[in-house]
Order: sequence, then structure tokens, then C-alpha cells
Amino acid sequence: MMKKSLVAVGVIVALGVVWTGGAWYTGKQLETHIADMVSQANTQLKLSAPEAGLEVSYQDYQRGVFSSQLKMVVKPIAGAEKSWLKAGQSVLLDETVSHGPFPLASLKSFTLVPAMAAVNTRLVNNDVTKQLFEIAKGESPFDINTRISYNGDTQSDISLKPLDYEKDTDKVSFSGGEFTVSADNQGSLMALTGEAKSGQINAVNEYGQKVQVTFNNLKTTGTSSLASFGERIGDQTIDLERLAIAVEGKDLAELKGMRIAGKSDLSADKKKINSQLEYSLNNLKLQNQDFGSGQLMFKVDGIDGAAMHQFSQQYQAQTQALLADPGLTQDPEQYQQKAVEALFSSLPILLKGDPIVTLSPLSWKNAKGESAFNLSLALKDPAQATGEAQTLTQQVDRSVKSLDAKLTIPMDMATELMTQVARLEGYQQEDAAKLAKQQVQGLAAMGQMFRLTTTADNAISSSLQYANGQVTLNGQKMSLEDLVGMFGMPGLTEPAAPAPLPAP
Repeated sequence: MMKKSLVAVGVIVALGVVWTGGAWYTGKQLETHIADMVSQANTQLKLSAPEAGLEVSYQDYQRGVFSSQLKMVVKPIAGAEKSWLKAGQSVLLDETVSHGPFPLASLKSFTLVPAMAAVNTRLVNNDVTKQLFEIAKGESPFDINTRISYNGDTQSDISLKPLDYEKDTDKVSFSGGEFTVSADNQGSLMALTGEAKSGQINAVNEYGQKVQVTFNNLKTTGTSSLASFGERIGDQTIDLERLAIAVEGKDLAELKGMRIAGKSDLSADKKKINSQLEYSLNNLKLQNQDFGSGQLMFKVDGIDGAAMHQFSQQYQAQTQALLADPGLTQDPEQYQQKAVEALFSSLPILLKGDPIVTLSPLSWKNAKGESAFNLSLALKDPAQATGEAQTLTQQVDRSVKSLDAKLTIPMDMATELMTQVARLEGYQQEDAAKLAKQQVQGLAAMGQMFRLTTTADNAISSSLQYANGQVTLNGQKMSLEDLVGMFGMPGLTEPAAPAPLPAP
């Protein structure tokens, strides 16, 4: 009996020695791994948010046998002209690291899978974050528990704390949320899942009105990977059961069953991106009137991956230059104008892969029917064109292969929609219905007069096809110049004259 006890004690001691030795070893290895993680974080910051002007570092590293302590620091990049934080400011994160192979923090949750470390992260209260702590009643507004495997893969469970804050006319209520982020050791493969039950914000708008915004049941899920040309592909879905807006205690709008779903993948040769973005809404109410449901499916197939990366880099560089201009940052309207100009100046880069843009469909449905718009636009790289464009057709054909667009609006559906709009404007039901009928009939007549639409089977329709300078509008063939001439814009039928050469 004594012998068995001694053996048992010996085994326990041996396991303790192994555990202690393993913990000491992984603790020593961890410091190198943290440096790698910081480097990855800075790389991702530069890629995803170059305008932030921030960098990550760590300090106060204290290594023990079974655990270590350190602080992660987010601060402005030295010499950065623009940053989300002011010079001298920083965001600090307290990190408590339990060493593997069996981190004590994981054992508390009965997780027995070996790991290099388990890390608990909490926000530090300072001059930058004090308002968040006020809202969270003096506690860190989030708690993050991360497992780091021996191959460097990570999984972070993010717990957003419930909030209940009120000050003067402002009020914030939040149920809290649970999110999980996973990443491989290269930062290439990433996954996100999570949900939040509810939230409510009470505030006063610029007109002195009390506004209340409420949401219920937010869920998100997605995965992504880094393609060889430096851009991310994958899928992401966001579902929101309900979003409600009230002004001065009266219901303004209620949206139910909202979904945003994005997806992108590579072509067979791994050089092009096929992407789609879907918006859907199951029900819209405005001032308690049921306006119906809608859907938008937007696709872009055949985007050249290298061109996409070039576009991203160029546009980011241009926006960073705008942010560095104090005159623009103090004039929001001018900044927005310059940002739009920068976007459109970079867009031709995306035409390198001859992409195809599709809307299928853009639709809205109510109790009386469904209107739909469908579009297919095949583009081509204007850089491949030769010679100078002498006509409008030649100009368009440098970047457009073909276009096919169709619009259908049931008149009963349109009348119902316009009736509801008139009621929102204060008309009684009978008067609103009469006004709506007149408006829809007038719209149909005007469309026919200008040969833009046709009316048949109690529906307003329009179709437009284009290829190689030939236009077909509602079955009528014509040249592109003739189409433009229909709208009294003869200046568009000729390309702009080239700019004069500078004097020698």
C-alpha cells in the first residue's frame, strides 16, 4: 500500500516537474511570439487602415513560470502627419498570459487541449478611454480571452459587457455581445462569428428633438483569406432582426429582417476576383405604414486581382494625401469632393480584367406588386484601345463591350407606393389615392412621349441594349448619337477637343 502511495506521489511530482518545465519553456518562447504578433498587427494596420497613423508595441513585460504580464500599446506613428490619436496619447491593454502546455486560465474553463498560452485582455482606463469606462460604470467595456496554439494560430473570444448609461438627455443601453475571431499564424486565414441581442440609444438631434434608435438580434459570420496579390477574399454576412427609429416618442421608421451578405472568390486561374453583394429587407414601415420589402443583388465578375491591389494602394495614397492637407480637413464639403475625384480617377484601373457588372435584381415589392430593375454591363480595359476616339461611339466602345438593362414597374404597385407617400405628407386616404393615380399616369404618359418607356399589361416597362455603337431602346434600333440627340444634348455626340500643347 505504501509502495503504491509512493508511486502515486512520484508520478504527481514528475508531472509537476514536466508541467513546470513546459510552462517555463513556453513562457520563454512566448516573448518571441509576442514580437511576431505585434509585427503582424502593424502590417495589418497599414493594409486595412493606413489613414489611422497608428502602431502597436508592447512594454512592461514581466515573465514568470506559469504566467506573464505585459501591456500592449497603441499610439501614433512617430512623425505621422495625421493620426486617430493625438501626439502623446495612447490606448493601453493589460495582458495576463497563462503559459502552456496547459494554461491555468484554460483549465478553469475545462479546456484540456494543449496550447502555448491563454491570454486575457482588458482595456486600461486613461485620458483616451475614460469616457468608455464611465459608460461601463468603471469597468473595462470588454473582456478578451485568446488561445495561442503552438503553431501560432489564435482564437479570441470577445465579450462585450452590458451597458446601461444615462447622462442628461443621453442614454445608452446595450445587452452585451459575444464574438469569436480566429486567425492562422500568418494572418491570412481569418474567421468571425458573433451576436448581440439588443441595444438602444437616446439622444437629441441638431433640431432639439429627442431621437431613439433601437436594434434587436444582430448576428454576423464570415471567413476570409489573403490572396497572392495582397487582397482579401471570402464571405461575410450580417443579419439584423429589427432596427427602429423614433422621434419625439413617435415611430418614424422600422426595418425588419435586414441582411447584408458579401462574397468573393477567385477564378480558376487564381488571377481574377468574382464578387457579389446582397442587400435584403423583409419589411419597411414608415410612420407605421407598411411600405413592403426590397432586394439588391450586385455582382462584379472578372476583376483583375493585381489591378484591384493597385487600385487599393493608389486610392489609399490619394486619400492619405487629402487627410494631410489641413485646408481640406477643415472643409468637409471640399474634402468630400476631392475624395470622389480621387475615387473616379482610380476606377479605370479596375477595368483591366474586362469585368462584368450585374444588377440582378434591384427590386421593391408591396401589396400590389413588385418593381424590378436588371442590368448587365460588360466592360473592357480602355488602356488596350488604339488610336484616338473620333466619335462618341468610339469613346464609349473603348470601355464598354455591351449593356443590357430592363425595368418593369406595375402601375398598381407604383400607385400604392405613391399613395403611401402622399399619406405621409398629410393627405387623407381618398385624396392620396387620387393624387397617386394622377402622378403614375402622368409618369407613364411622359415616358411614352419621350420614347423612354412603354405601357402594356398595366405596367410601365423599359429596355435598353447596346453593343458596337448600336442601341436598341424598347425594340427601336438607333445609333448611340441618335439616342443622345433624343435628349437635346448634341455636345455629347462629339469627343472633347484635345488640350492645346504648351508653348515652347
